[in-house]
Amino acid sequence: MGAGHAHKLYRHGHSPVHELPPHCKLAAAFAFVVVVVSTPREAVWAFGLYAVLIAAVAAAARIPAGFLLRRLLIEVPFVAFAVLMPFVAQGERVEVLGMSLSVSGLWGAWNVLAKGTLGVAASVLLASTTELRALLLGLQRLKLPPLLVQIATFMIRYGDVITDELRRMSIARRSRGFEAGGIRHWGVLAKTAGALFIRSYERGERVHLAMVSRGYAGSMPVIDEVVATRAQWAYAAVLPAAALAVCLMGWTL
Repeated sequence: MGAGHAHKLYRHGHSPVHELPPHCKLAAAFAFVVVVVSTPREAVWAFGLYAVLIAAVAAAARIPAGFLLRRLLIEVPFVAFAVLMPFVAQGERVEVLGMSLSVSGLWGAWNVLAKGTLGVAASVLLASTTELRALLLGLQRLKLPPLLVQIATFMIRYGDVITDELRRMSIARRSRGFEAGGIRHWGVLAKTAGALFIRSYERGERVHLAMVSRGYAGSMPVIDEVVATRAQWAYAAVLPAAALAVCLMGWTL
């Protein structure tokens, strides 16, 4: 995977957050999510403070609020699930705007929305400030099993290859005057999917042979040795440490 390969979530910049080593950011984001999930749902104020911490990191990374909010739309299916919980959950009921809602369902919906939104926001900030290749190097640096790192690397790479192949096939169909307009065209789309599978499989074989011919023996070479200083670890630890303090107050107050 080339050094210039960047995913759509990444936003190029030179902020202090961008410059942190990827494994520091991965560890900080993971620890933050664990702390948020461990917070009692009744401590509503704590989640407001978590949101302030996320906003502070976004400001330090120079990530616009609009950019972050648009990327949060990915959690819409979870929001729909949360909205249904007060209506279908059992137990004590309460009247809200003329509707009978479950108290436990309301707390459950709040729990899903608050913790899910904060987790997604932390993930979006991580992806927005770290290139995809750097994320994989960070996972490798954190001693994730090498086989899992390779699987993730190939999955991401071949996702791009398959997408590009599908784009070329779509251009070829349109150049011949084809426009999918209903159920009668499903047969053509099914044949396209079959052809895409065969082409992707054949390309995978060619790429594997090329890798073997260049000395691949089951492990990827480490080209960039990413290291982190104590200062960088301390800087990355600010977010989870502050979140942990909030969590402890949420359990004690």
